[in-house]
Amino acid sequence: MQTSTHGVTGSLLGSILPSMNFSAIIERDIETGLLVGSVPGIPGAHTQGETIEEVRANLAEVIELLQSQGALEPESEFIATTSLMVA
Repeated sequence: MQTSTHGVTGSLLGSILPSMNFSAIIERDIETGLLVGSVPGIPGAHTQGETIEEVRANLAEVIELLQSQGALEPESEFIATTSLMVA
């Protein structure tokens, strides 16, 4: 079993609040070929881009926007991702 957590931290958000770390999921959309990112447990925290760096920057921007609107309200806590082998 492998577990992985990767955080996204927004630069502006860090200047407003103490440092906050968010875990993001990034997948490739088969139809469009674009990368699609989301932050589990944060409603509205999703975006897309052509590179991982672009998706990370977009997610940080989304989180900053949600925070500035008072809408950064987690619904759950991200724990981990895991790989499964099924025979």
